[in-house]
Amino acid sequence: MQKGNIGVTTENIFPVIKKFLYSDHEIFLREMVSNAVDATQKLKTLAAQGEYKQELGDLTVRVNLDTDKGTITISDHGIGMTEEEIDKYINQIAFSGVTDFLEKYKDNANNIIGHFGLGFYSSFMVAKKVEIITKSWKEGSKAVKWSCDGSPAYEIDDAEREQHGSDIILYVDDDCKEFLDKFKLEGLLNKYCKFMAVPVAFGKKTEWKDGKQVDTDEDNIINSVEPLWTKTPSTLKDEDYKSFYRTLYPMSDEPLFWIHLNVDYPFNLTGILYFPKIKNNIELQKNKIQLYCNQVFVTDQVEGIVPEFLTLLHGVIDSPDIPLNVSRSYLQSDREVKKISTYITKKVADRLKAIFGENRKEYEEKWDDLKLFINYGILSEDGFYDRAKEFALFKDTEGKYFTFDEYKTLIEANQKDKDDQLVYLYATDKEEQYSYIKGAQDKGYSVLLLDGQLDVPTIQTLEQKFEKSRFTRVDSDIIDRLIVKSDAPKNNLSEDQSDNLSAVFRTQLPKIEHTEFMVQVDALGAEARPVVITQNEYMRRMKEMSRFQPGMSFYGQMPDSFNLVLNSDHPLVKKVLDESSAATEEALKPIVAELKGQEARLAAIRAQQDKKKYDELTQEDKDQKAEAEKAVQEQKDKKQAVIAEYAKGNSVVHQLIDLALLQNGMLKGEALDAFLKRSVDLIK
Repeated sequence: MQKGNIGVTTENIFPVIKKFLYSDHEIFLREMVSNAVDATQKLKTLAAQGEYKQELGDLTVRVNLDTDKGTITISDHGIGMTEEEIDKYINQIAFSGVTDFLEKYKDNANNIIGHFGLGFYSSFMVAKKVEIITKSWKEGSKAVKWSCDGSPAYEIDDAEREQHGSDIILYVDDDCKEFLDKFKLEGLLNKYCKFMAVPVAFGKKTEWKDGKQVDTDEDNIINSVEPLWTKTPSTLKDEDYKSFYRTLYPMSDEPLFWIHLNVDYPFNLTGILYFPKIKNNIELQKNKIQLYCNQVFVTDQVEGIVPEFLTLLHGVIDSPDIPLNVSRSYLQSDREVKKISTYITKKVADRLKAIFGENRKEYEEKWDDLKLFINYGILSEDGFYDRAKEFALFKDTEGKYFTFDEYKTLIEANQKDKDDQLVYLYATDKEEQYSYIKGAQDKGYSVLLLDGQLDVPTIQTLEQKFEKSRFTRVDSDIIDRLIVKSDAPKNNLSEDQSDNLSAVFRTQLPKIEHTEFMVQVDALGAEARPVVITQNEYMRRMKEMSRFQPGMSFYGQMPDSFNLVLNSDHPLVKKVLDESSAATEEALKPIVAELKGQEARLAAIRAQQDKKKYDELTQEDKDQKAEAEKAVQEQKDKKQAVIAEYAKGNSVVHQLIDLALLQNGMLKGEALDAFLKRSVDLIK
């Protein structure tokens, strides 16, 4: 019997392995099975080289669970190890057998996983004792047994093993008993080993017999040794890709498109990326791409290798060239990763362009689901717009699709304002904004439908990319001001009339939480609506953007601001003005006279004080001005009170306000009920 100490630089190597080297204890199973697959792949390589001359036989890697003994055993029929190799590759941590093997067989050693010689020691994350019973493939080799209890001390002794290969026996520690659960273990094998290149068996398949599940004689093979991404695309049909997608994501809808990646220069990369149907929440859809290294699952956190916007995709990427740390759990960011990321972006863009060119009708049918990916790319990836502009689409409210260039050609004759800016009109809800859309169409304008999650943020970028262009929602202003082609007609009311008319409506506007209204009077023509509610494009867009950009959260906290536009040319508004003026004239005469006198006094005080510097003003000066301002405000309040008292009983005013609110979905509850009753009264 040989005894010794494992060659490490510190006796604290095991606590380091157990707590810090690996990101998750469950990775031990991946490493153990990967090592077994490596040993088997090495044997295949030796056979292909003619060095191993016997029949390969059954190369299945087997994982066995013994709950009574508290052990997990991983067995293979690979190359095994001699006592000298155990001393070199097991006792000397971080001196990997794979490194030597790859150098010797670098042209033929495919699918060899380990690179650091540390994978085996992940077993001590869960095991209080580990045994290796192994026999080398080399002629005349004897079986040996290596054992270690988690300290640097180990023992090597003779053992019995008929065939070459290795058994790794893990005596599971008391604090890791959850790994002795059959379903837990099977779940981990499915997660990490589902596509390994050598068959992996875990127990036997079961069948229902005599009222219970019983084992059969058939091995329960948990993996597919030739997953779809390893096959040549020309040999595959659409149903093959759809079937594989169902294997990866059993509960998902059918994907929109897929892209088969297959490159061997300047790096090796294979995989299949799917465009899924995304319901609503972007964040919930991330982390669906599975990263593999030679068919061994590594992680589904692929932000480092897949561009941000493509993390919404589903599928598989497999590359032996992705630099990983020793636990294979974290990507190491470097230039190679950037190259791979750039390649994937180009490949996705090329594929989408090809699909668009080959079958535009099918592409358009899927655009509403697809555009989220394109918009996300335009927003988050520098340079993606230059690729995407060839296959990105606009959809109008009539359901027609256009490329960016096609739509520009469509609208540039009729939708330029007086400053030669091309105005893209859009709606975000076809039903709610119907009357505004109809008004724009009646003017001969085209209206886009931008109802996707990222449509509005994307137009910020498009405004920067398009020359002399802006996007304006159809309800952001009255129709004649959406695309201003000439100076607006002057309001035919005096300043007093405009102020009084504004007060009639302003004093009767409802109090809506987090909402404020501004009232303005404009000459819109006798045929236009009497009252219209609009919302400023800039402020609304900033509030919408605040949902996506934390730095803009202060916009989200601001109240919604709307304009109530009174059409001074409409007969109903003229009637309200005439009737309110007649009804309040006598009551307002003394107030208006006093107001004008106080305003004149205030103007004189200001003119006098404006000649002085601020620090030259005495307290008496300041008090005099404050007193005059207070007097003016008191008269304004009296004036508004008189107008409000009249307007309170004017059913036409309330009806016009409610009609405008109703048009914008803002009339609800008690106010809606009052509107309905008033409507009945007005038509009696």
